[in-house]
Amino acid sequence: MASGFFALLDDIAVLMDDVAVMGKVATKKTAGILGDDLAVNAEKASGFLSSRELPVLWAITKGSFLNKLIILPIAFLLSAFLPQAVIVLLLLGGLYLAYEGTEKIYEFFFHRNDTKEKHENAIRSEEEIQEREKNKIRSAIITDFILSVEIIIIALGTVVGESITTQILVVSFVALVATIGVYGIVAIIVRMDDFGYKLIALSDNEKSVSKTIGKLLVQALPIVIKTLGVIGTVAMLLVAGGIYIHNIEALHELLHGIPALVGEFLVGLVVGVFVLFFVKMFSYFRNK
Repeated sequence: MASGFFALLDDIAVLMDDVAVMGKVATKKTAGILGDDLAVNAEKASGFLSSRELPVLWAITKGSFLNKLIILPIAFLLSAFLPQAVIVLLLLGGLYLAYEGTEKIYEFFFHRNDTKEKHENAIRSEEEIQEREKNKIRSAIITDFILSVEIIIIALGTVVGESITTQILVVSFVALVATIGVYGIVAIIVRMDDFGYKLIALSDNEKSVSKTIGKLLVQALPIVIKTLGVIGTVAMLLVAGGIYIHNIEALHELLHGIPALVGEFLVGLVVGVFVLFFVKMFSYFRNK
C-alpha cells in the first residue's frame, strides 16, 4: 500500500517536472504575442479617471479569465477532433485585429482634430462616461479573446504529441501566466503617476532622490501611454498579419523573401484596409 502511494507521488513528480519544462518552452514561444498583448491592453486600460483605472482594469482582467475558461476546453476539443476549425477561428480573429489597428491609423490621419475637439469640448454626463467605459472594456475583452486564442493555440502546438493531461496542464499554466503577468504589468503602468506623486510627497527637498524619481514617473506616464498606443496599434497589425502568413501557405511563399516583421505588418494593414472599407460602406448604406 505504502509503496503504491510513493509510486503515485513519484509519477506526479515526474509529470509536474515535464509540465514545468514544456511550460517554459511554451511560454518562450508565446513571448512575442504576450508582448503584443501587453502593449494592446495597456493602451486600452488607459485614458480613464485615476479613481476608475483599477476598477476598469479589474473588469478587463475578469473578462480575460472568462475568455480563457471559454477558450481552453474548446481548444482541446477542436485540436483533438476538428483541428481545421481552429485555423478558421484564427483567421476570423485576424480580421478583427487588422480592422482595429487600421481604424486607429485612419482616425489618426483623417479625424484626429475632430476627435480631439470632441473630447475637449464635450461635457459628459455620468451616463455618457459610464457608457464610454463599458464600450472600452468590451473592446478590450474582445481583443483579449482573439490574442488569447493565438496564445493558447501556439502553446498547444508545443505539446501536441503529449498526453491530454500534459496538454491541459501546460496550456492552462501558460494561459494563467499570460493573464496574471500581462495585467499585473498593465496595472503597474497605469498607476505609475500615483506612485510618483507619493514619492514626491515623501520629501520637501526639491533635490531629493524620491522627489526626482517621482517627478520623472509623473512626467513619463503620458509618454509611456502614447508610446504603448502606437506599439499596440502596430502589434495588432503584426499579430493579424502573422495569423494569415502562418496559416495560408500561398501567402507565406509569396512573402518568403521579405523580412518577417515587414511582411506581417503589410499583410495586417492590407487586410485591415479591406475590412475597414467594407465596414464604412455598410455603415454608409445603412444610414442612407
